[in-house]
Order: sequence, then structure tokens, then C-alpha cells
Amino acid sequence: MHDIWVQILTAWQAQSGLEVIAVLAAIMYLVLAIKENIWCWLFAFISTAIYIYLFHSVSLLSESLLNVYYLIMAVYGWYQWRNGHLNQQRSITSWSWQKHITLILLTGSLVPILGYSMQKLGASIPYLDAFTTCFAVLATIMVAHKVLQNWHYWLVINVTSVYIFTQKELFLTAAMFVLYVILTIIGYIKWSHEYAQQRTLATPT
Repeated sequence: MHDIWVQILTAWQAQSGLEVIAVLAAIMYLVLAIKENIWCWLFAFISTAIYIYLFHSVSLLSESLLNVYYLIMAVYGWYQWRNGHLNQQRSITSWSWQKHITLILLTGSLVPILGYSMQKLGASIPYLDAFTTCFAVLATIMVAHKVLQNWHYWLVINVTSVYIFTQKELFLTAAMFVLYVILTIIGYIKWSHEYAQQRTLATPT
């Protein structure tokens, strides 16, 4: 464990200022998203703009492409949270397990297609990279629409991402995703409580 932290500290000292900014902005995004604060989307925009370049520079092509999508979704998420439903603040919602199964099957079917395409382009870890990319696309849509179960998807994505970025020696980013795993659990607990309160208020007495 000591050796791991030494590597992380060394990586922090060695990484470019761009990665430090990207990591800090990404952490701010998730912390504010947990709080349902609309400014989370501004930090998402900043972080993803930087990561487009960083991931492309280490041949994580699917991740670079994913961050282009994140950049667009930062604007879309801002719009959705700002306008909500009928100009009211958007409430947390929940999708049925049948809908989740359908979406998982559809999204999963795209993983080998994207992985094969990225492999042909010289991508590193193409299929695992494609897995996190495809499901992150789905999970980001869920965040924009405040779907409670988005945290389940992010937990799997973030754990997988720790391995990917460690393999590419992006130790600072890997450490960020370890923190993301913890924040994902916190986010799910907070949103669950908020969702339960919404249902209580909506239930006629």
C-alpha cells in the first residue's frame, strides 16, 4: 500500500499542470452533482475539454471520443437542470428494471463494435476502453435526467477506469477515480434519501 501511495505522489509531481486542472475540475463536478448543484456542469465542461487532449495523447481513443460527448452533454445537462420539468427544478426519477435490462443489452452490443474499430485505429486496451465509453454515454444521459440508478452504472465504470488509467500510468487520474468510487456511493445514498422524500411528499395523505 505504501508503494502505491509513493507512486501516486510521484505521479502528482510528474504530471502536467493540465492533468492537475482536469482532475480538480472533475472532482468538483462530482461533488456538485451529488449536491444537485447546476454549476457541476461548468466544471464538467472544463475537465472534459482538457481530457480530450490528454487521453488522445496516450492512445485512449475511445476515452478521448467519450470526452467530446461529455463536452456536449455538459451543455445539455446544464439546460436540463436549469429548465427542469415545466420550468420547475428537475426532480430525481427512477427507471424500471425492464428498461435498464433493455438499455444494458443495447449498450453492451455496441462495445465489441467500438472496441474493434478503435483497435484498428491503434487504440490501447480497446475493448475495456470501449466498455467504459459506451456505458458512460448511457450513464451521462441518466445524470442529465436525474435518474437515480445512474450511480449503479458509474460504480462499475469508475472501478474499471481505475484499472485502465493505472495501466496507462495516469496515476493521478487513477487516484481520482478511486475517489470517484467513494463519491459514487455517497451520491447514491444522498439521491436515494432525496428520492424517498420526493415520494413521501407526492403521496396523498
